[in-house]
Amino acid sequence: MKLAEARGLLFPWVPVLIGCGIGAWFSLAWEPGALFYAAVGAAFVVALAGGLWGGDLARPAFVALGCVAAGALACGLRLALVQAPMLQVPYRGPVQGRVVEIDRSQSDALRLTLDRVVLSDLPPDRTPLVVRISVRGSEPQVTPGEVVLLTADLSAPSGPAEPGGFDFRRMAFFDGLGAAGYTSSPVVLWQEAAADEQWINRLRSYLGRAIMARAPGDGGAFAAGAITGDRSGISRQVVEDLRDSSLSHLLAISGMNMALLTGFVFMVLRYGLALVPPLALRVNAKKLAAVAAFGVALFYLLLSGASVATERAFLMVTVMLGAVLADRRALTLRTLALSAAVLLLWQPESLLEPGFQLSYAATAALIAGFGVLDGQVMREKVPRWLIPTYTLVLSSVVAGVATAPYAAAHFNRFADLGLLANLLTVPMMSVVMGAGAVAALLAPLGLAAPAVWVMDMASRWILFVAHWISGLNGAVTAVPSPGPWVLPLITLGGIWAILARGRLRLAGAAPMLVAALLWLEVQRPVLLISADGGLVGVAGPEGLALSKPRGGGFAAQTWLENDGDLADQKQAALRAGFEGSVGARRFAVGGVGGIALSGKGAEATLPEACAKARLVVTSAPMPAGFDGPCQVIGPDILARSGALAGWVQGGRLVLYPSRSASRAWSPDPVQPSITVSQ
Repeated sequence: MKLAEARGLLFPWVPVLIGCGIGAWFSLAWEPGALFYAAVGAAFVVALAGGLWGGDLARPAFVALGCVAAGALACGLRLALVQAPMLQVPYRGPVQGRVVEIDRSQSDALRLTLDRVVLSDLPPDRTPLVVRISVRGSEPQVTPGEVVLLTADLSAPSGPAEPGGFDFRRMAFFDGLGAAGYTSSPVVLWQEAAADEQWINRLRSYLGRAIMARAPGDGGAFAAGAITGDRSGISRQVVEDLRDSSLSHLLAISGMNMALLTGFVFMVLRYGLALVPPLALRVNAKKLAAVAAFGVALFYLLLSGASVATERAFLMVTVMLGAVLADRRALTLRTLALSAAVLLLWQPESLLEPGFQLSYAATAALIAGFGVLDGQVMREKVPRWLIPTYTLVLSSVVAGVATAPYAAAHFNRFADLGLLANLLTVPMMSVVMGAGAVAALLAPLGLAAPAVWVMDMASRWILFVAHWISGLNGAVTAVPSPGPWVLPLITLGGIWAILARGRLRLAGAAPMLVAALLWLEVQRPVLLISADGGLVGVAGPEGLALSKPRGGGFAAQTWLENDGDLADQKQAALRAGFEGSVGARRFAVGGVGGIALSGKGAEATLPEACAKARLVVTSAPMPAGFDGPCQVIGPDILARSGALAGWVQGGRLVLYPSRSASRAWSPDPVQPSITVSQ
């Protein structure tokens, strides 16, 4: 094999190595300082010198070192660029801010994202740059760019609901979000939107409302969400149907939506120009169509809100269209690797996000799968009239298998009928995107109604399939959360199987098998305590039992999902595991007796509870000078630890904190693990 060819085969490993550097940086238990970055920077310089002037055999090793170092350095640079104030203590009072985004929360409440925030009695250097507020009660008629005034309850973004869980606080930090909360007060318009501000957000809101006005109902809301990114009209039931039928990706404005739109524009322009001989003889229709498709992709990126998923899709499409302009194959593992490397260096936190993992797993598997099945072989083995159906089925199977472990790990659900749902809806999604493009062209002429009708009918079909599939028995299988090494091992095995050559690919099965065994043997906590101490969960024969049927809903939902449990909080609160009154719930774990105190009398009853149990959990502060014989888990400990999870080890109950590291997004001192003896 020639050296140049060997280097070409090694290039797809570049984003893998960059990802290793990023993963190592995020796994640090402390916030690295100047000495760390100086050492990593020196390693990068050495690697760069070795890559430029080293021998042919040593050069790949230097490049590998440089990629790992680049990943860590990119994290440090990104951290410096996004660092912004986070709310330090809960805030209740007036809030002024400019509306930049309107969507819906998980509870289906209208949600406003505000920037240029002003909080009463809080200096600018401690005021969050961006806050997100859910509106309870009547929904205000506001548009992006308007400055509003309201009264809200705000707090810092929450950390993981349990050790190793999803860290919303970290995600919010890199998104620039400094506080989140809710309002029950009226939202007052303080200032109209300036003509030159937030015009793209106002256009998105206008187009979304226009689509929903011409196509009322869930179909129009789905179309508006898929085309403009405005999901404010999509109901919670639709979101749940899409999730349980494995069709949420249709609404994510991810790679598929971007590819469908740009592919439609590229195809129409390329073949449309070919129908005009004078033009076809004078211009390169293929390259002209690629340039136009890029312009459409850029506008779509801006219109849809430039979310991380859309930015990722835009980057992938840009690389592919660039390959067309360079007379190269548009979709190869090298173009995919280039887009992944650029994205990881630009936004290193993407590595930890489900969307990144799902998108690149599916795309890499599709490229590898169709690379094995050469086009000529397909034409020889499959009847011509069956090729479109065969391609659709094969792509759905390959993408479904590749993304299944990531979807199950992040969302704790496996859509058993997801393949059928995708086969029935993906073709209609191309109709939605194509009709949307046609409607946009015809709207200035007042002729968009037929295209909007087609878009609405295709959207209704997608939602019908989603509702039907999600309602079938056995449509969803709940899956417990895996341990920390499961997804890295699955990723390693998948990457090796795709990038290796010949029989060496079979070695990729080994880490996947180890990951599967680790997942099957995962041990869930026997005790869970929420970050505010208001909710306790105890593992029992029926599943996780909860201390109360209401309150702490986010923690309750997360715990049950991570257990692979489809019950809701009310059902879990009826399970065996707790006894006693509502304000003093008794439980026992691993021979350790405990009491969960809640309500207004929690502080007063603490001494009595401490005399009866080895462990007391309360959301109330301890009385001054209290020093009882029990272990009290209260606000002082929880402020340092976050949520706690307990396992029985060596006959003792050991509680581990969800805050296991002091990092920029969570800089407070870390609470060590707590051991409670019988």
